Amino acid sequence: MRSYYILSFLILTTLLCSNTYAQQKTIPLKKIYTDSVLGKTIDTANVIVNGTQQKDIYNVISQLFHRKAGPAKDSITSKPEVSIAPAIGYTLVSRLAIVLSGNMAFRTDSSSRISTIIASTDYTQNKQFTIPIQTSIWTKNNKYNFVGDYRYFKYPQDTYGLGSSSDINNGIPMDYSYFRFYETALRRITGDLYAGAGYIIDDHYDIVYPETDLTHPGLTFYGRPRRAISSGYTINVLFDSRDNAINASTGAYANITYRTSIKDLGSTNEWQSLIIDLRKYYKFPEGSNNVIAFWSYDWLILDGRPAYLDLPSTSWDANSATGRGYIQGRFRGAQMVYFETEYRYGITTNGLLGGVIFGNAESFSAIQGTKLQAIQPAFGPGVRIKLNKVSKTNIAIDYGFGNQGSRGLFIDVGEAF
Repeated sequence: MRSYYILSFLILTTLLCSNTYAQQKTIPLKKIYTDSVLGKTIDTANVIVNGTQQKDIYNVISQLFHRKAGPAKDSITSKPEVSIAPAIGYTLVSRLAIVLSGNMAFRTDSSSRISTIIASTDYTQNKQFTIPIQTSIWTKNNKYNFVGDYRYFKYPQDTYGLGSSSDINNGIPMDYSYFRFYETALRRITGDLYAGAGYIIDDHYDIVYPETDLTHPGLTFYGRPRRAISSGYTINVLFDSRDNAINASTGAYANITYRTSIKDLGSTNEWQSLIIDLRKYYKFPEGSNNVIAFWSYDWLILDGRPAYLDLPSTSWDANSATGRGYIQGRFRGAQMVYFETEYRYGITTNGLLGGVIFGNAESFSAIQGTKLQAIQPAFGPGVRIKLNKVSKTNIAIDYGFGNQGSRGLFIDVGEAF
């Protein structure tokens, strides 16, 4: 969904020449924020690394236009750090696209982790319009974490059937509008461990099914309603010891979500699912600023029969990040098993440019009770351009290669995981 070929950086240049960044404010460079409960430094972003002053796009643009940037702080404060990247792009799934992506990082208190708001919007030549917004708000002393995911999509998109053995040449068009509201409240149990609950609703409406493929096996089994609502509660367990939520270099992340869909809450069908999201980050080689990261994402339908569009699917995770190398919705089924690893390394010592090499593999079953099908791998290289050195936000530009000739450029603000 957020795979775009940059045709022009003119919009970006214009934006970054404005006073968008809060980092221009004069703040003592040696101010460090610590967790008053754990007694350890968290979510810091040093602007001097190994004796080298770090740079981002704002510094480069300032030099080009002979503008003097004020001293930069070395960590996030209550003053929001805003990172925005507009672009014009093109993909096979969208054709021409106009995109605006960005994030905001801040602290609600000097003792809290970094809170983030991530948003984007785009409009494509295929008349696709999307507005996804994600929030993660940490309270004082990290006692509570409030997590939100809100989306509106007007989204014509091909579907390829069930399982991971489907043929890329058998895509058939669908059209629908989509509204999502997810809200979860997590309370600290001990250390980096949290638990909580939430409310979640997915509403697909004005669904237009393909008229020429009435025997499509997925649609035959899961039905062809004009509207499908999944409304219910979630039970969540979170462990998060990452040093930076936007661009982690050490630590671990584990999020387990049990979801229900209940007719008494307005759902079309009753069903339950489980998502297990695991991530681990190491500096490699030890003592360097290079990072090797691992990600496991398993999305399983436990019981019941969800609507076809609510099934686990490529790039329909919370960050729309799984399956770089394939278009969104390429694979779909009742069970999804996914693994990815990525190596992140610096190209310039000032942090302005970096690179990545990634590889992933995914497998899906078809309907409930059937086995996982073919493992579909993908891999590729990428470039990182520092958009905001204080929050460690990068513009991520990746090119992925998958099976059956699938390939594409993937551009986003922030890391895939």
